[in-house]
Amino acid sequence: MAGRELYICVCLAITMTLTSCDPVDQGELHVIHKRQAPGERPSCQTGATVPATRVDTTSRLQAIRSLFPNVPGGAVHAYIVPSTDAHQSEYPADYDLRRGYISGFGGSAGTAVILTNKAALWTDGRYHLEADENLDCNWTLMKQGIPGVPSITDWLVDQLKTTTGARVGASPFLMNARTWKSYSEKFAKSGISMVEVDNDLVDQVWTSGRPAQPNSPINALPMEYAGKSWDSKIGDVRGKMRAKGAAAYIVTSLDETAWLFNLRASDIAYNPFFISYAIVESNRVRLYILNHAAKLTQDPTDEATTSKLYQHLSSAMDGSCTSSSGSCVEVLGYSPIGIKAAVTDIASNSSNNIWVSLLCNQAIYSAIPEAQRIHDKSAIALMKSKKNIVERDGMQASHNRDSVALITFLERLEREVKAGQQWTEVKAAMELKKERLKQDLNRGLSFPTIAGSGSNGAIIHYNPSNATDKQITTSDMFLLDSGGQYLDGTTDVTRTLHFGQPSDYEKECYTRVLMGHIDLALLKWPKGLYGREIDAIARAPLWEAGLRYLHGTGHGIGAYLSVHEGPGRISLSHSLNPSDQALEEHMYFSDEPGYYEDGKFGIRLETIVTIEFAQTAHPFPNSVFLGFKPVTLVPYEPHLIKFDMLGPKQIKWLNDYHKRVEEEIGPKLSAAALQWVKARTMPISYQTTNSATTYTHSVLFMMGAAVVSLMSLR
Repeated sequence: MAGRELYICVCLAITMTLTSCDPVDQGELHVIHKRQAPGERPSCQTGATVPATRVDTTSRLQAIRSLFPNVPGGAVHAYIVPSTDAHQSEYPADYDLRRGYISGFGGSAGTAVILTNKAALWTDGRYHLEADENLDCNWTLMKQGIPGVPSITDWLVDQLKTTTGARVGASPFLMNARTWKSYSEKFAKSGISMVEVDNDLVDQVWTSGRPAQPNSPINALPMEYAGKSWDSKIGDVRGKMRAKGAAAYIVTSLDETAWLFNLRASDIAYNPFFISYAIVESNRVRLYILNHAAKLTQDPTDEATTSKLYQHLSSAMDGSCTSSSGSCVEVLGYSPIGIKAAVTDIASNSSNNIWVSLLCNQAIYSAIPEAQRIHDKSAIALMKSKKNIVERDGMQASHNRDSVALITFLERLEREVKAGQQWTEVKAAMELKKERLKQDLNRGLSFPTIAGSGSNGAIIHYNPSNATDKQITTSDMFLLDSGGQYLDGTTDVTRTLHFGQPSDYEKECYTRVLMGHIDLALLKWPKGLYGREIDAIARAPLWEAGLRYLHGTGHGIGAYLSVHEGPGRISLSHSLNPSDQALEEHMYFSDEPGYYEDGKFGIRLETIVTIEFAQTAHPFPNSVFLGFKPVTLVPYEPHLIKFDMLGPKQIKWLNDYHKRVEEEIGPKLSAAALQWVKARTMPISYQTTNSATTYTHSVLFMMGAAVVSLMSLR
């Protein structure tokens, strides 16, 4: 799923989540329109059509500006609103969508900055089109990464240069400490102060229509899906703490608390998380959750488990824990202020060193004296990303069921579109969701389905709505990016289709994306490389023709966790990201190059792959090589492929992949879906002579398509 990844933190420029690895690649941006002040935006010109998704923020801006003079400690002259929550989540709960409320922009990544007389929003290349449509004409759109667009700090320094004693405010709970520090240092050089506003200004003005704070039931994940007990995981964390000399480790990321304690919930849409913090010490474990008293004794709501929360965590019914060895979990009420107080209390003993991850927010970070602070990579993220054998089996099983759902849907969609039945993007998203819900162990979607027909496919993170809904026809490309959550895995797959006669140019673009997709899947590399060191492999066929895409090539993916997972990622943009990790066996990533033309079409091909030890023809001393194995098993679109552009290795990979699809997924399909697959998985014959290269798949594909058409008439 392009962009909603795994991990940008260019701390001198813009606040971005570190839990996604396919945000915009700073090194891969073509020069398009730079920043656009309201007077420069075409849709803000006199007589221009107002986009249906635009949000009027005039009264909201007036309300927040009215609070500037009354901030404790002195008035502020600007206010920064990031996208994240107190846990630096990539996708916060609806309750925490503060930046979305104040700006009207609905994308997952971006930062709003409000001055007394101006407002600007920074977002990356995935969202440039969407932001322009969402933002009303109070806002300047800053297209992050485009040459000439200033960083947040540079822009604010310029805007406030004539203001004596200028102060820039932000909530310390909503910004990670590294970004806070970089902003503060840059502002200080120009005499500007960065000030903590504990009572967030957006919270003060968002008093009407705000969603309730999430409070979903929490269920234990059985060992048959988790593969490792929570107390064993705690033991691993403590081992890392001892190696670091840490008396306590503060768990701040929601995916980490869910994984660590083998618990799942639904506080965050599409992510099985619950709002929480945790503190691990050598002889004590604390878990902070909302409405803890009721949840401890609540009956499980997932049929897969029979344990109540207090039973699963070996605590008393009131959440207390009498064990002196830390073999049970003490469950307490959640509050950001409360966790900060607990951290402060631990730090009151000057011999206690406290470990917080690079994603830790400024409020918790600043509660730890510098001499006692270990600010480093997460103790949990790498362990979580390397799946155990049970998780690996579950990932393949869940992807197989998911492939059945997607193939079943695509066969019906193509058949009915070609028959003239009306299909729209919204209908496609709804019907595909129904297919996934039919599958065993499904627990919903892993993200909102991206179903883009024609020009909507060029919007990288497009979400179909009634306001933007387009018909799916035989005339346009159709990009479908979707995924599901299962008790045994998380899925994410993208296929691009055309149900009519694509142009030669569309076929060339699709083929170049496919070539890069295959080339990355074929790669073998020496263990120790980072994803950024292999990312260009997927881009090379596009670069050869002068084409580019604006997102990362691969993000990690969780096991019934987040659809975007770190700490590894495959993206050119992460050379400055200190949380980045080398690629290791048993990690799972997306392989998803793409190509997009504004107003015309979008192409993306995404297959989840896992890293395995690779066999090589020649051993090299003291070297281990790694490679990818596909996990997603859904065929590609043959009549969008220019077979004469493919090389022998690419053709062999495609034939081998399609053979796996037919053999492993075929037996699970209906007769009609199986014939649809067979028409797309016929082997490609490749013969080279002195005078010509011959490809026979096209004729076979047309014959297979004819068979499917005849069967559909029966």
